[in-house]
Amino acid sequence: MIDLYTWTTPNGRKVSIMLEETGLDYHVLPVDLEANEQAGAEFLAVCPNGKIPAIVDHDTGGTPLPLFESGAILLHLAEKTGRFLPGLERPSERARVVQWLMYQMSHVGPMIGQAGHFVNTAEDKIPYAIERFVGESMRIVGVLNNALADSDYLAGDYSIADMATYPWIEAAWEPFTSMSEGKAEELAALRAWMDRLAARPAVARGMAVGSGN
Repeated sequence: MIDLYTWTTPNGRKVSIMLEETGLDYHVLPVDLEANEQAGAEFLAVCPNGKIPAIVDHDTGGTPLPLFESGAILLHLAEKTGRFLPGLERPSERARVVQWLMYQMSHVGPMIGQAGHFVNTAEDKIPYAIERFVGESMRIVGVLNNALADSDYLAGDYSIADMATYPWIEAAWEPFTSMSEGKAEELAALRAWMDRLAARPAVARGMAVGSGN
């Protein structure tokens, strides 16, 4: 059994998608970010950084493993199940998956997250910050679109890189494509990739975790 500490954010949904795809038994422990539950002692004992998602893997053959950082969790679950990440005997294919996973962790999430903060949350609308983070987010999305022009998935086969990236693009799609006429058509390859993922039953279930659906 795996305890999943999560909330209805893109980072949280990465892990619930992976758990649904692998069929591992898991128990959801909601961490209400609006109530600041991520700062509570119980959660900090699992994740000292106070950020969701986090897991405790009780099926390790020994001491339960607490783990935080969504990318690390995805890698652990992929190694645990032998799914959605090529093994060490396929180093080039494995490296491609890790490459796109790191791209999500270092670029897609941070930039889109900052864009959303300055556009939607910040009390002071700072033009430079909005232009900076929205512009960089759009560039990053364009890189994804180009990568998908000749491939159904980011690293060739469906992988944890797609699971990590999809919730962020799904959340950002409408605001980004509404910013300029023709943007949705410009990102046609990315839209087709989104539709492929949305059609996967495990993705739909993972996206609904914690939402009451």
